[in-house]
Amino acid sequence: MLKTRLKYSFITGVIILSGLLSRKFSIIPLWVGDVLWAAMIYFILRFFYTRALARAIATGSISISYAIEFSQLYKAPWIDSLRQTFLGRMVLGDTFLWGDLLSYSAGILLAILLDKLFKKAMR
Repeated sequence: MLKTRLKYSFITGVIILSGLLSRKFSIIPLWVGDVLWAAMIYFILRFFYTRALARAIATGSISISYAIEFSQLYKAPWIDSLRQTFLGRMVLGDTFLWGDLLSYSAGILLAILLDKLFKKAMR
């Protein structure tokens, strides 16, 4: 169990680093960060629920990702000021975009594929 959690921690760290770096280089399309963000959510859930089915983790990941995206439609001074901070912007985003939902779906599909590849490699 510890080995599995370490693996998911490492993967999550690599995804976070890649996502932050993707924002530093203008040559990388913005949607890449959204794909990585959703994959990160998948692996964070995987860390906590190591024995859960990939389908359950994917359902949870897509629910969290979509809920945060739709929450961007809610405008109130307190949450808008939170979204203006670096951490708030990275976690909550600031502008609702339909295309982000597609990016999140792609990121979770990619995470499922990576998860399966890593499981095969660990055998």
